[in-house]
Amino acid sequence: MNSIYSRLTFLSTTFLIFFCVQLNAQNEKSELFQLKTYTFENETQEQLTDEYLSKAYLPALKKLKIDRVGVFKTRPNEKDTLNQLFVLIPFKDFAQFESLNKKLLQDKDYLMQGKNYLQASYDKAPYLRISSTLLKAFKDMPILKPTLLDGPRSERVYELRSYQSPTEELYRNKVKMFNEGGEVSLFNDLGFNAVFYGEVLSGSQMPNLMYMTTFANQESRDAHWKSFVDAPTWKNLSTLPEYQNNVSLNEQFFLYPTEYSDY
Repeated sequence: MNSIYSRLTFLSTTFLIFFCVQLNAQNEKSELFQLKTYTFENETQEQLTDEYLSKAYLPALKKLKIDRVGVFKTRPNEKDTLNQLFVLIPFKDFAQFESLNKKLLQDKDYLMQGKNYLQASYDKAPYLRISSTLLKAFKDMPILKPTLLDGPRSERVYELRSYQSPTEELYRNKVKMFNEGGEVSLFNDLGFNAVFYGEVLSGSQMPNLMYMTTFANQESRDAHWKSFVDAPTWKNLSTLPEYQNNVSLNEQFFLYPTEYSDY
């Protein structure tokens, strides 16, 4: 009798733990992401911003318990005359995002280490312009997950995609296609190593969703996308009547991480 009771107690406890884990996963709060894009006219601006980010900005964020910060540069493209740098910052909620700048200005180390950037003169600005996009993580991937890849950082491909929709309703339809439709699951099954999927809450291009996948090199990236296009799941999903015409513009950015990026 004691043996049976012990076994039932063990099973009950195991089920309770499993239930709690599943409940926490379902209730996991979606993070916010800020994607800051720096545009440079020359190498001097880029170097000054690199110094600021690596020696002042990222260390200050870590003191505020903000980590998993990605810093990426665009791969050379003969069509582009301007260089860009992307900074991806996760926040647990809007309050943490809203209070960041105030807290940074109270950090003496940050102000000292970032002096050259922060106090740059009007005629020697450290960038041409900064744009900012605020995103909320998809429910099927509520937390930003940096991908750890082997090999040289210079060879890695972090592919950032922006899917703009013609209307708000069609935008919601595309988000549903990723979640309930199974597009996120397919990317996971095929090993695309996604960093995030996010709904754009505020930005210059809306309605819009963005996501980032990662690969060891360009060859790996091309092979993964071929497997995606050829997958029976995608062939079926892409032809369903309810998911037609929900993307009007697909923009792609091929990036690589800086040496001081968290991933």
